[in-house]
Amino acid sequence: MPSSPSDRAAGDPYAEVYDLAVIGAGCAGLAGAVTASERGLSVALLDTAGRIGGQFYRHPAPAVGAVRPEALHHDWSAFAGLRRRLGASDVVHLAGHHVWTVERHDGTDVRWTVHAVTGADGDGERPVRVRARAVLLATGAYERQLPFPGWTLPGVVGAAGAQAMLKAGLVLPGGRVVVAGSGPLLLAVAASLATAGARVPAVVEASGYLGYARRPAVLAADPQKLAHAAIHGATLLARRVRLRTRSAVTQVHGTDRVEAVTVSRVDRDWRPVRGTGRQIVCDALAVGHGLVPQTELATSLGCATRRVRDGTYALALDPLQQTSVPGLWAAGETGGIGGAQLARAEGEIAGIAVAAHVRGGPGPQRDGRVRELQRRRERMRAFAGAMAAVHAPGKGWAEWLDDATEVCRCEEVTAGAVREAVDAYGARDARTVKLLTRAGMGWCQGRVCGAAVACLAAGQGPLTPPPSPERRPLAGPVPLGVLGALDANEPPATPATPATPATPATPATPVTPATPATPATPAVPDRAAGRPDASRPDGAAGLHD
Repeated sequence: MPSSPSDRAAGDPYAEVYDLAVIGAGCAGLAGAVTASERGLSVALLDTAGRIGGQFYRHPAPAVGAVRPEALHHDWSAFAGLRRRLGASDVVHLAGHHVWTVERHDGTDVRWTVHAVTGADGDGERPVRVRARAVLLATGAYERQLPFPGWTLPGVVGAAGAQAMLKAGLVLPGGRVVVAGSGPLLLAVAASLATAGARVPAVVEASGYLGYARRPAVLAADPQKLAHAAIHGATLLARRVRLRTRSAVTQVHGTDRVEAVTVSRVDRDWRPVRGTGRQIVCDALAVGHGLVPQTELATSLGCATRRVRDGTYALALDPLQQTSVPGLWAAGETGGIGGAQLARAEGEIAGIAVAAHVRGGPGPQRDGRVRELQRRRERMRAFAGAMAAVHAPGKGWAEWLDDATEVCRCEEVTAGAVREAVDAYGARDARTVKLLTRAGMGWCQGRVCGAAVACLAAGQGPLTPPPSPERRPLAGPVPLGVLGALDANEPPATPATPATPATPATPATPVTPATPATPATPAVPDRAAGRPDASRPDGAAGLHD
């Protein structure tokens, strides 16, 4: 077996059977990969991006010429340490690999096959597969978007998307940017934009902050998060950025792009209060209503999930980060949104556990380092639970919408069309609405519109439906040519048995400035990316087709 990454690169990195395949090179994936490698495992690290770090530690390419990329990050030293350990390890880093499914093979030593497509956008060179004895999922999260009139105008971007633009390209979404939605990520985004030179007229938070006062013990258990919030608050105060709580952007105005937004007061259920709308002039809006764990790969294999207090569903994990499917571990945002520090701790726990599993060593429960990490994890999960309770979206947000508001912008499905499917045709869930209207069948595969469609279908019920018990082996769009090129002689995958959702354990929520390990989906993606499936020139099949 080659003894270094360069030796492997000289041959075929796909010919080897690895002890561990890690999917995602953000905080959790990096920590898990280097920990497992340092304990003697052969590790392949797959990620969609060209550079490690995920969304949290996203940084410019050398060609951009950034002098101090660490200026836009907290805990840069932690990332620098992981990067050094990765460089000194035998981990095979496979950048630009878009994983679209994972297969399980029972009765063999090689339990897993990870399928990916290479290239900058997953439409490049060729389909590849990586075989491994164990898999660690560290796929991160994506933004939850709630539509409102005018949200499809150019100049409206996701809050995490705005942060990604700044971190990766030193680009601002506009000169005068309103930051809106809900969750502590907003403070981090606003502070970053203001520091980089943007004028931020207001931060518009739909929830309040008084809920934190009811949980002093939980807050005191994680003082680092309080320190980060204080730093962001001081930055906004110094730049005279106004914080408007219990308020929401309920309409965007403009012809060719954003020119102004209407901000309205909302009640505790997020219903707009009549007569409170006020316009704020701006040329961009960065908006997001929290993060959603990216669990498609895991649920396609039958992994159990749990409902967290912000309405999302995360993976149910045991104390050593293993899912309900043996041989499959997860860490970071897939188990509930909790931030970079928590993701690193969980990744390290998973790396130690996988090493013990593969090598057959002593149980990791007796490892002092594991016990320390578990105690730290529980404190941070408790803090994340407090944030989930404070920033959980209210059910009344749908009153922002008129019938002409596009809910699914890929397929141009309006709120009126969704309401007609519910009222006239009896649809009561997102899947039925999809079949009647095509909402969620576009390029984003429901990642942008899924929460809104589910809420409208349920009569303003839960924002996020539980994962479907049906196996959906495609975790993202993939060209049909890739499916046709699969080796028909490889071992058949074991069909997944749908798992019953577990009873909620420790809830989770976004932690400043936690962001997805994969690039955030802008609130207004390019229209070319929103073409109907039937007209895709590459003949792509998707998760919800």
